[in-house]
Amino acid sequence: MTQPLLKIENLSVSFGRGDREVQAVRDVDMEINTGEIVGLVGESGSGKSVSALSILKLLPYPVAWHPSGKIFFEGEDMLSAAEARLRQVRGNDIAMIFQEPLNSLNPLHAIGRQIGEVLSLHQGMSESAAKARIVELLTMVGLEEATSRLHALPHEFSGGQQQRIMIAMALANKPKLLIADEPTTALDVTVQAQILKLMKELTQELDMAMLLITHDLGIVEHMSDRTYVMNEGRVVESGNTAKLYADPQDPYTKHLLGSEPKGRPDPAPADAPEILAADDLKVWFPIKKGVVRRTVGYIKAVDGISVQLRQGHTVGIVGESGSGKSTLGRALIRLEKSDGAIRLDGNIIQGLSFKELRPLRKEMQIVFQDPVGSMSPRMSVFQIIEEGLLIQNIGNTYEDRRRMVADALTEVDLDPTTMDRYPHEFSGGQRQRIAVARALVLRPRIIVLDEPTSALDMSVQAQIVALLRDLQKKHGLTYLFISHDLKVVRALAHDVVVIRDGKVVEAGPAEQVIDNPSDPYTKALMAAAFKLKADESGVVRG
Repeated sequence: MTQPLLKIENLSVSFGRGDREVQAVRDVDMEINTGEIVGLVGESGSGKSVSALSILKLLPYPVAWHPSGKIFFEGEDMLSAAEARLRQVRGNDIAMIFQEPLNSLNPLHAIGRQIGEVLSLHQGMSESAAKARIVELLTMVGLEEATSRLHALPHEFSGGQQQRIMIAMALANKPKLLIADEPTTALDVTVQAQILKLMKELTQELDMAMLLITHDLGIVEHMSDRTYVMNEGRVVESGNTAKLYADPQDPYTKHLLGSEPKGRPDPAPADAPEILAADDLKVWFPIKKGVVRRTVGYIKAVDGISVQLRQGHTVGIVGESGSGKSTLGRALIRLEKSDGAIRLDGNIIQGLSFKELRPLRKEMQIVFQDPVGSMSPRMSVFQIIEEGLLIQNIGNTYEDRRRMVADALTEVDLDPTTMDRYPHEFSGGQRQRIAVARALVLRPRIIVLDEPTSALDMSVQAQIVALLRDLQKKHGLTYLFISHDLKVVRALAHDVVVIRDGKVVEAGPAEQVIDNPSDPYTKALMAAAFKLKADESGVVRG
């Protein structure tokens, strides 16, 4: 019988020792064969990413340790391999696409340099040969426009573009095994389909194996040959993907497959007052070239958008990566410089100074797309959430603030006793819920939610959607909900605005825009999201 490319035997992973030991992974067995796509699914905190990071010994040792287990790659035990040998394997024979691209890319190095470094270290490519390969890779992952921006820094790209840069870097050396940890989390539905198709084609073309870790069960169903299901650090079920999906045996697998955000938002008053609005809003970023950095053009991220948010309503902002969704959200609450009138309760806030805006900040909060990038790793969860209370002088005593933070964590289904831990001690989904709690603790009237469920598994997505609905109903909250996940948008939004290249292509009530779109671009988005087909007349059918 052919030896598996990767074989994991009785793997256990713990963090800390003695009374502080936390068992993250327990007695996991797993195999991946050459050319095979294996799915690994489970809820946040189930041990998926920890198991994957163990393969290349990327956990924070010695805080993390292995009570038991072996990981064989081509017959060689990676857990006992020397660091020099691991450096040869990492990025060459085994590559990894990480869950949070902005946290994985070096913020001080241009994207061209970062991709080129992989080629230089493992293949010894010359600068000219590396540049040609970088252009080839970026084009391969649908980032042709980035080939003229090789000197740009990661933060100058959208979340979806950052993820595609990570994928290009991972594929640079044609690895034998690609570990993809939530590879399409930040991608819109159309690009997601392109990337998944590309990755599947590459596994066949390069005879490359893939470990696909995701909370999106639909992706695993269509991509993987076999699937492992994890819960509380253990593999509870595994087998052929089609058979497992058709006839799950474990109760947890049945629960997982039955989870998806459902329903529609509670009706909101049609005559609700306007809270926040913008007219002809523009955010243009200058393109500078030459020694004197002369402006030669502009990237028109937001180009003349008008939008209105009414009390108790949710406005969904959808569009592809780089369309201007996140920039619009930041500009509306004055976190991005912009031109055009912005009104809060009918009062123009566009020209207010930083000091004048500070009292208004508690009215307008934001949940950022990348939870790790928006939290200080040196602050505990309590300190992160408490910071807003201190700035706004809310809570008379330390005990009052502890209680407020505990209440906020409870509202997002996190154990309040964990508030003295640090962000790295939580899973990706748990960190996103901490970010939601940080926004909620100030009891704002408006919350900009920038991809708040992108890092969450299906069942937790459904919980967060239900939570956001309940909070909106209880407190009359107004949401600006930015997302590429149109199923979640449909479950939350009263109105939908579709953006492309910084302009509005369609806007209106959610049912009208989602179920009966008129613009061809909107039709294509909805077809990709809901797996519908558009006939020649452009009518979407499903």
